[in-house]
Amino acid sequence: METIKQQNEIDIKNPRMLLFSICFVLMFSVMNGTMFNIAIPDIAEAFNLMPSEVSWVMTGYIMVYSVGALIYGKLADTVAFKKLITFGLTVFTIGSIIGFLAPNYFFVLVARVIQAIGGSMMPAIAFIAPIRYFPNERGKILGIIASVMAFASGIGPILGGVIAGFLSWQFLFLTSALMIVTLPFLLKNLPDEETVNVRLDYLGASLVAVTIASTLIGITLGFVYSLYIAIGFGILALLRMFKAKNPFIPPHLFKSRNYLVAILTSFLAVACLFGLMFTVPIMLREVYSLSTMEIGLVMFPGAISAALIGRKGGRLVDQKGARKVYLGSLALLSTGFLIVSSTVGLSPLIISLMLIFPMMCFPLVQASGADLLANLLAKHETGVGMGVFNLLNFVSGALSGAIAGVVLDLFRPENPVNFLAVTGESAVYSNLFLTFMGLVLIGLITFKLVYRDGEKMA
Repeated sequence: METIKQQNEIDIKNPRMLLFSICFVLMFSVMNGTMFNIAIPDIAEAFNLMPSEVSWVMTGYIMVYSVGALIYGKLADTVAFKKLITFGLTVFTIGSIIGFLAPNYFFVLVARVIQAIGGSMMPAIAFIAPIRYFPNERGKILGIIASVMAFASGIGPILGGVIAGFLSWQFLFLTSALMIVTLPFLLKNLPDEETVNVRLDYLGASLVAVTIASTLIGITLGFVYSLYIAIGFGILALLRMFKAKNPFIPPHLFKSRNYLVAILTSFLAVACLFGLMFTVPIMLREVYSLSTMEIGLVMFPGAISAALIGRKGGRLVDQKGARKVYLGSLALLSTGFLIVSSTVGLSPLIISLMLIFPMMCFPLVQASGADLLANLLAKHETGVGMGVFNLLNFVSGALSGAIAGVVLDLFRPENPVNFLAVTGESAVYSNLFLTFMGLVLIGLITFKLVYRDGEKMA
């Protein structure tokens, strides 16, 4: 265990190559979750599916991915990175090949689940590696990692549209399989570590997984009984957390006021950011009647701005401190949502420029939030602590997209709440972005009032 905990950047043969390899794998892992959005209609047409049936291409992936990120985070505290990465990339590649060759929809779903089992390794390791291997430049490296995630989230639908348009949706699986080429570089540059065989709380992990899966199913598919199941298994997961000798999620993590407020405010901010990326393509199609390629071009400046700001934001975390950057990024994010809410209905060019303001906050929120948690967590609990952080972020993204979809189905006001916005069919989108602004402000105020500098986790 000590071998793992005391690693630092001197032990790494080629830090730049290691960082590049991690970022490359992370980018494809995140893109794999977003670029399939654009192929949903093609998959439905290929297998003659109803919308509720084809939605499992995304729902199933997110369910497994979110739980997997927590499991890998837990394992990262005791299992060598080389073993986790080898297993994750191999499983992901197997899933990608199955998807490319899938003869029917069942095998497509199987492929997506296998992809999620392997791919969820990457975000867990990507946020732990800077803390473990780059302690002197942690904020800078976390900023780079977060900017890659933000860029991949924005560019995924664009790349998916190009590949599915010029080739076919099956080639999305083949594109994802390219991640395997980085495995030799990762194995060469990762330091050798010992693996401590600690028993995983499989019952606790299963209870958490069922709770999350039934929650997402209930919201995305509208199955009320599934929410009752989620409540029941959630209670059992809590009981297991407090009763087990070595619980899947240590309950004392949530006794820290700073840890709790950090992950909850991050949950709100990331939910609003993913809600934005889910809603904007729908808005551009319905309000402006743009093609897939045109939608990608409108969102491209925001994705590029997120990629460019991440590294500088990470350096700012090292220089000014995570708390100041976190508060500043939340304030900037709420302002960005207000700007977008006020300009919805104007020309696509204006929308494209205004989207830069909220989207550039993605890496700032992620990097500063992760650095806050790194300062709070004990070294031997970095993996599980960051795993909970990743779990909530992915769940928040799934929930925000599902809830935004329900809102767009049920409400179509002509007049926006924001008096600066344009009236008409764009009003509902203006109201959604204004709601996102309000949620981020709630997180900002809560963090400002509750978080206390200098407090460490017991």
